[in-house]
Amino acid sequence: MKTIEIINARARKPEWSMAEPVNFSLEEGEHIAIVGRNGAGKSMFVDMLTGRHPAFPDMVRYGFDEPYDNLKHISFRDTYGGDNDRTYFLQQRWNQMEIDEETPTVGQKLEEAYQLAGEDTPARRALQQHIYELFHLEPLLDKYVILLSSGELRKFKLASSLFTNPKVLIMENPFIGLDAQTRDQLKELMAMLVQEQGLQIILVLAKTDEIPEFITHIVEVRDMKVLPKVLWNVECGMRNENTTKAGKPKEIINYSKTNLLPPSSFHTPQHDAVISFNHVTIRYGARTILKDLDWTVRQGEHWSLSGQNGSGKSTLLSLVCADNPQAYACDISLFGHKRGSGESIWDIKRQIGYVSPEMHRSYKQNIPAMQIVASGLKDTVGLYVRANDVEKEQCRKWLGILGVGHLAERPFMEMSSGEQRLVLLARAFVKEPSLLILDEPLHGLDNENRQMVKDLVDHYCQDPEKTLIYVTHYQEELPHCIDHGLFLERH
Repeated sequence: MKTIEIINARARKPEWSMAEPVNFSLEEGEHIAIVGRNGAGKSMFVDMLTGRHPAFPDMVRYGFDEPYDNLKHISFRDTYGGDNDRTYFLQQRWNQMEIDEETPTVGQKLEEAYQLAGEDTPARRALQQHIYELFHLEPLLDKYVILLSSGELRKFKLASSLFTNPKVLIMENPFIGLDAQTRDQLKELMAMLVQEQGLQIILVLAKTDEIPEFITHIVEVRDMKVLPKVLWNVECGMRNENTTKAGKPKEIINYSKTNLLPPSSFHTPQHDAVISFNHVTIRYGARTILKDLDWTVRQGEHWSLSGQNGSGKSTLLSLVCADNPQAYACDISLFGHKRGSGESIWDIKRQIGYVSPEMHRSYKQNIPAMQIVASGLKDTVGLYVRANDVEKEQCRKWLGILGVGHLAERPFMEMSSGEQRLVLLARAFVKEPSLLILDEPLHGLDNENRQMVKDLVDHYCQDPEKTLIYVTHYQEELPHCIDHGLFLERH
């Protein structure tokens, strides 16, 4: 029996087209991994599977009634804020007094999803409790959804979808943002749901080395073509057929200080201690996020920042990036100035290049990539001051270095999630800051682009004036230049 079938689908409008007609079927008992390079067309293919692609709604057939209830889709963009999250702004997580008291909590939203899914039975309650324990959700049940970290938000979205008891679940990059233990547990949970409840799973993966064992077939999307599905067999080495080695792009090899803007444009005073935390404690209500933290980052050092989901990594970075007002109540110095001594947040931000899941979540303006990158020169989300010709050339240079120069005029919301991440990385690098903060910078990137970004970070940090803080849950994603590490414990 065919669960989903697409027959000879052709686009009605050129801007929505695949290079060739699409034929695909998901048979009962099959579980698919969709793989391909960033921008290859994976997101468009998923839109076809879900009936959301504007050219193909009548060319998709489902083997069940009411597709809206039986087919659930968790996308990259959903995980960083969905249609009901239009009020999100970059500092909102840290300004709790601005949140409406009627804003739903994690527990309320999860129970709502559970109740909507069907009859309340002991078996379903047992599954609910198992998911709570797996994702450590119980301590978060009274927390506002808007305050969740990116990893916590991803776990919340996964739990919400699993509670609705779908027949087919499509998940885009479900493992990114999760710590190693939770990734392994999620794979075990999905395998259990496949075996015991008959759930069919379609995964869209940028990291092809994360294909779980229960996957039966692979579909590669290449150059806007959906290739025929093939059997997945770990032992036959198919994993390696979908991974390629990457070398440094020509633009990175030729990168040098001669390409930078004049020194007077972005002059940064030199400080021995770029960041200094002295017994810093951060609490929200009864929750202690950071406790008695001493931390000093000196100019030219390259730090990895790690810890489990909810351990306080994003909170720590919000203090460094001048987004969190609790910094004024703590003994914190940045770039040689104690917080609260008269410096503005813009004095701090102009010395920092930053990318994070929260930043990705906050960008919802459908403006061209060039404007997104130029906003990094102004330290704003969105561009409110027109860039001059010199600044535009700097933006083009960094778009080219990140391999997305051809997207300079493409609207942000019309790019794939991986292309968006590369544009936001160009935004972080564009003013060539003295402090580069990369929070999960490789989210959604394919194998080649991950290697390219790692090479770029290593090259950039050869400059002894450049300082780095790098956050990832994957040890293999750390660049070679890392020479210090801070691991945060969850309190």
